[in-house]
Amino acid sequence: MSIGNTLKKYFSNHAETAEAHFDPSLRTHYYKTTKDKALAMLENYFSNHTAYEVNAISKEHGELSVNRTKGKKAFIVATVIMVRPFHTAIDFSVTTESVMPFDLGYSSKLIGQLYEKANMELPLIDVKNRRA
Repeated sequence: MSIGNTLKKYFSNHAETAEAHFDPSLRTHYYKTTKDKALAMLENYFSNHTAYEVNAISKEHGELSVNRTKGKKAFIVATVIMVRPFHTAIDFSVTTESVMPFDLGYSSKLIGQLYEKANMELPLIDVKNRRA
């Protein structure tokens, strides 16, 4: 990771995952499940966790928007895409609400925590760089 990317990670209030992200902890995770099961797992987690409030769910688009209401406040969008049968990608986009224009890596850390939860609930296939 270059110095510029490290600075961007800590001196920004936004982080999102991608297939070929420069930070390995922010790469797309792939699970052996269906889109509906992955979306249901995320919905169940956010709905039953007191720190989160679900804003909207779009099952046809595979998206879930959530507010983190306790601790540092953040807006989260989870995207679930089934790339082939029983091979589903989950990506997160997190924007932290703060007085300063940066969150010292909190958005990235929150994504890591969300992936840890998903890894416990769903069978992880991989987290490698993917090429179409």
